[in-house]
Amino acid sequence: MEISLADYERFKLILEKQSGILLGDNKQYLVVSRLSNLIQEKGLSSLSNLLDQISRPGGTPLLKLVVERMTTNETLWFRDRYPFEYLRSTIVPELRKKSFNFRIWCAACSTGQEPYSIAMQLDEMGTLNNSEIIATDLSDRVLTKARTGIYQQIELNRGMPQEKLKRFFSPADGGDWQVNTKLRNKIRYQPLNLLSLPYSLGKFDVIFCRNVLIYFSNENKTRVINGLIDNLKPGGYLFLGSSEALTRGSKPMKMVRCNPGLVYQKEA
Repeated sequence: MEISLADYERFKLILEKQSGILLGDNKQYLVVSRLSNLIQEKGLSSLSNLLDQISRPGGTPLLKLVVERMTTNETLWFRDRYPFEYLRSTIVPELRKKSFNFRIWCAACSTGQEPYSIAMQLDEMGTLNNSEIIATDLSDRVLTKARTGIYQQIELNRGMPQEKLKRFFSPADGGDWQVNTKLRNKIRYQPLNLLSLPYSLGKFDVIFCRNVLIYFSNENKTRVINGLIDNLKPGGYLFLGSSEALTRGSKPMKMVRCNPGLVYQKEA
């Protein structure tokens, strides 16, 4: 499938407006690899035809499919380790001194590995029942998978310790594994576009928004980060990805070193 420069530029604008994802120059190959099958499935002949379809009245369902195909859902269990260790060693003990209950938000949760990792950490500390975990994502498809909590062995090989596999999973059909009912029932999954500010989810003690802002423009990064900060309680914590940071236009936050890694804390 050949893509003209005009169609590519048009597609870049639509994708960023809908999802925040900013495609760089000369990434036509990525569009081809992720959308060729969809274009064939819909009986279309080109990206230009697809753009015409999603721009018409009634094109929203197809537009959602396009965004889902273009979204990177790269995720791991207990990714980078330090956020979960710092949650265990410092944040949760600190929160329990202030209040018996606390709220955690996983933004851009993908297929559920991060919120389930948090829930496992809290359950091992005996604090899962005192927490509320909200997990959001732009994609209905990944949220459906997250809710079922069923994973293939190859997915579990990406960071899941054996002792936690035995404790929190049970065998499912076809050699898959399913997260136990207690953890599945504890997490509330719902669709949310990070560009749809302000966020009407209430205030949180901890927010995880990791490894998604790297795909955003500086302007959208700032908008999203400031929106997340607004949804933090005083003294609340914000975890970004290991290669992400606050922008120059971000609201003030205290940088706390976790050794390794860091977390941002809102003024109390």
